[in-house]
Amino acid sequence: MEVYSEKEQIIKTIDLLKGEKQTLGLVPTMGALHEGHLQLVKKALENNDKVVVSIFVNPTQFDDEKDLEKYPRTLDQDVELLSTLNKDDILIYAPTVDDIYEGRTEAQSFDFDGLEYEMEGRFRDGHFDGVGTIVKRFFEIIKPHNAYFGEKDFQQLQIIKKLVEKHNIPVAIVGCEIHREANGLAMSSRNTRLKPKYKKEVSFIYKTLIAAKQYFETKSANEVERWVEKQFANHDLLKLEYFIIANVETLKEVTRKSNEKSYRAFIAVYADDIRLIDNIALN
Repeated sequence: MEVYSEKEQIIKTIDLLKGEKQTLGLVPTMGALHEGHLQLVKKALENNDKVVVSIFVNPTQFDDEKDLEKYPRTLDQDVELLSTLNKDDILIYAPTVDDIYEGRTEAQSFDFDGLEYEMEGRFRDGHFDGVGTIVKRFFEIIKPHNAYFGEKDFQQLQIIKKLVEKHNIPVAIVGCEIHREANGLAMSSRNTRLKPKYKKEVSFIYKTLIAAKQYFETKSANEVERWVEKQFANHDLLKLEYFIIANVETLKEVTRKSNEKSYRAFIAVYADDIRLIDNIALN
């Protein structure tokens, strides 16, 4: 299994593959891979001749320096895990910060038609500029036919689709369903940092989302939001940062339901110092 650390190396390989008319999929990750990532890679392998998995902890999408420092970096384990899937058809691109940013570690400014100002954008300053910068850079380097993103970061998925649309990037964006732990917690690299007593409690997040979906059938969005806020106000360990019911297309918070529109519930919760996000389709 080839691991590339420099863009010139992987570009040469990709040019050869494309010269052979092979289709190329991309799964961008920040490493610390888990089963959720593997599901994305499996999907990509089903639909492409070769798959590039990028492993890069992107500094420009972190608004908290401590969070960046704590983010797990497990390249050797990641390579070993990917090799259990397929040793011949996966290429790993694990660049350095300098290889990507060429000495200027700065995010480009983007206009995502307002998608960037909702939910995560309200609480993580500059986050989506950083996401847009690194994903656009990977698209330029790897030039994939298809790119795969998990719906756990649904807002990010919508923003990447907008990025491709506005910059006329010739890649198909494929959203993949959320992969969950046995207790319902959305799989995330951050889950490994949860302390034991919090690991027992975080199933409350998904249980609350399931209940909110049921309430949404007969209650207004505002009523459901207030109910969720009350549930977390009574919880001893988990702190709710936000719960929002939003229009799937605009990501704007809903005040009045319409049968002609699709909605999704979004949540961010702190378990001690670990920030967890999740979402669920409501209709």
